Amino acid sequence: MSEPAKKKATYEDLWNLPENLIGEIIGGELVATPRPARKHGFVATALAGEIIPPYQRGRDRGPGGWIFILEPEIGFGDDVMVPDLAGWKAERFPWEEDHNWISVVPDWLCEVLSPATFRLDRTSKMSIYAKYGVGHAWLIDPIATVLEVYRLESGCWTLLGAFGGDEIVRVEPFAVIEISLADWWPR
Repeated sequence: MSEPAKKKATYEDLWNLPENLIGEIIGGELVATPRPARKHGFVATALAGEIIPPYQRGRDRGPGGWIFILEPEIGFGDDVMVPDLAGWKAERFPWEEDHNWISVVPDWLCEVLSPATFRLDRTSKMSIYAKYGVGHAWLIDPIATVLEVYRLESGCWTLLGAFGGDEIVRVEPFAVIEISLADWWPR
């Protein structure tokens, strides 16, 4: 006996979720996950503290020219996803839209992996990000203390490097600054 067809999720379904959940629409399905745990939140905040001052504000001899948003809702066709942090070159960022989700694909985004989202972030979400042309993606595993840096080339992700522990790195697309990974991991 076949299973009944599932109703395709809509943006309105996101409004009905409890406030303690993050809702996304991936492949037509409503996906609800708990708010991030402490290590996850610590890493996302530390990352934002590293790249926003030089790249959004132009401080510390940084180039400026970027707009960053923590946990933005972004429309990728029929999918609505919420990466942990996303960045757009300033000239591409849409300041005014008649809906809450952002319709312009980011130039860079980051997913901080957690046990609840690890598989989804690495499979479905990365595939959709590639399909819609996100230029760079970072995956950060706060448990393993690893940063993976990807660049989109001909529609496929190329791993530029995996870095971990206490390394100091310069990585795309923010290679102007040195990033001390030791500052990202809770002690």
